[in-house]
Amino acid sequence: MMFLKTLCLPLVITFLSLSSYCFGLGRYREEDPFHVDFRRGRAYHLPTSYRHPYFRTFGGRGQPNYHNSYYKNEIQSRLDRASGAATPKVVNVDDFGAKANGRDDSQAFKKAWNYACSSSQGAIMVVPKKKIYRLKPINFSGPCKSPLLLKIYGTLEATEDHSDYQDNGRRWLYFDNVENLRVEGGGIIDGNGKTWWEKSCKVNKALPCKEAPTAVTFNECTNLRVSSLRIKDAQQMHVIFQKCVNVKAFNLLVTAPGNSPNTDGIHVTGTQNIYINNCVIGTGDDCISIVSGSKNVRATGITCGPGHGISIGSLGAGNSAAYVSNVIINKATLSGTDNGVRIKTWQGGSGYAKNIKFQNIVMYNVSNPIIIDQNYCDQENPCRKQTSAVQVSNVLYQNIRGTSASNVAMKFDCSQSVPCRQIYLQNVALKAEETKQASSSCANVILSYRGDVSPPCSSRS
Repeated sequence: MMFLKTLCLPLVITFLSLSSYCFGLGRYREEDPFHVDFRRGRAYHLPTSYRHPYFRTFGGRGQPNYHNSYYKNEIQSRLDRASGAATPKVVNVDDFGAKANGRDDSQAFKKAWNYACSSSQGAIMVVPKKKIYRLKPINFSGPCKSPLLLKIYGTLEATEDHSDYQDNGRRWLYFDNVENLRVEGGGIIDGNGKTWWEKSCKVNKALPCKEAPTAVTFNECTNLRVSSLRIKDAQQMHVIFQKCVNVKAFNLLVTAPGNSPNTDGIHVTGTQNIYINNCVIGTGDDCISIVSGSKNVRATGITCGPGHGISIGSLGAGNSAAYVSNVIINKATLSGTDNGVRIKTWQGGSGYAKNIKFQNIVMYNVSNPIIIDQNYCDQENPCRKQTSAVQVSNVLYQNIRGTSASNVAMKFDCSQSVPCRQIYLQNVALKAEETKQASSSCANVILSYRGDVSPPCSSRS
């Protein structure tokens, strides 16, 4: 009997495991026609009974797809491999002269960064807790000799003197050309933006329109991780990922008053392979904005409000070409925002916004919960009519429910010359607040419905 237990039982378990895999029990679980897991580096694997053009929009044979869980974890693994070479140096900003006494500590931070960046064995740059460091604009420049971890335990606070920003009015903390960088620690980045908002032409139309700094910019960074920080009251935008590759941003709290102008939470421009997860964002503009040059963007677990919602665009301003593709927004909650999930393009532009999925989203008292606006015009005078436009195609709205603060819950205001096409709606349930009746407004759009869709458009394919 003991012989059977020790020898035969393991063989039986192994045989059952192999059998379950070979006969399909170990394969991916099919959830629904529109929500099938990506396979490694391949396009969708579809039920044979459901071959729809939408499924061919992401990737192809041999083409990596960064919405796949394999590639989602690739960013983390690259960072882990890069940081495991040697015991890193610990670089405390206080050791380089930072005082946290209400005066400018910029030079001490710059010296600490340069020392950490020049280390060939890696470095941990530490901002101590329970201290407030006032900083003028700083360029944290690379390339660095090895991976670098910036631990922000305390508070970084922007100086209020606008003359400090004369050299470049669009920057405060600027990370440039850094590879294998982590920024984390649970501390606070405070843009001290109130004096900038008061002088904004959007607040006081009698004032001239002037640029204002972005609180934190990551420019041309590769293998980047930003996590566990509070970023508040930016002078203008809070965080920009610009021309970056392989980014993971998670556990961020981004806040500013709902009436603060142009204070986007997370802005993605020209960036590829970025994963944004578990972030709470409430500002005076878009919670997340994704603009031209961005590809393979995934945002999950997003709480948004107040603000202008989650936006792709604006695209095509000034008759420019714009390109955005392979975007997934999944598991988001929006409360009291001016828009829900929005795609906005200017007349006269060119290019495309394609292969976009908005999934599993809950709206509470949101104006314009679902909107595509190809006639976007953010200027005082009316925009002139133009025939060219950014092509919007292959967009899926799936499992979206909640309440609309506006009578029009879904609005597709598309170009007559370049209409929106391959727009898919599946399991959408949007109701108006209180006693109002929700409706949809649809112009120059080709729609396909799957499941229950409410309120429906009068015209669809």
